[in-house]
Amino acid sequence: MKIYTRRGDAGQTDLFGGERVGKDALRVSAYGEVDELNASLGVAIAAGIDAELAPLLARIQSALFDLGASLATPDAAHRRKANVAGVDAGDIAALEALIDRLEAGLAPLTTFILPGGSPSAAAFHVARTVCRRAERAVVHLAATPGESVEENATRYLNRLSDLLFVIARHENARRGVADVAWSRRTV
Repeated sequence: MKIYTRRGDAGQTDLFGGERVGKDALRVSAYGEVDELNASLGVAIAAGIDAELAPLLARIQSALFDLGASLATPDAAHRRKANVAGVDAGDIAALEALIDRLEAGLAPLTTFILPGGSPSAAAFHVARTVCRRAERAVVHLAATPGESVEENATRYLNRLSDLLFVIARHENARRGVADVAWSRRTV
């Protein structure tokens, strides 16, 4: 099977279910942002992480792939018929449990922090910002008349961005690197 089909050369792509849309469609943008988030998370993982987190992050990457498939399937009935998984309340609860567990081992925040510190923490901060952008794209799609988005999509992305922030802090703490404290500039 060849990787290229030439079907997208004129700026159109196929959604799951057969509909062809422009590559600049809101739906394509939303699942493209989720794909970029997944790639960004892969970069963060490759930066060298706590080995205990590796299997959990692999599950999150799989859930993001499922979410992308759900977003690429505009018709809710087709999502059910094709058994497109998406994300569910259990996925969100798992993120919350991991946030709580990791946060318990961190010093309480007393100020805003800037992205940075160790290379892995900085990579997770980048993934967090990509996650927020993906969330905005999904919110925009969901607010568009005639569009259908699974109900847990935005909640999952919102919670995931919180988790990525906590993982960035965890990575700094694990490596003995202080979080970068924000200080108000004076003029």
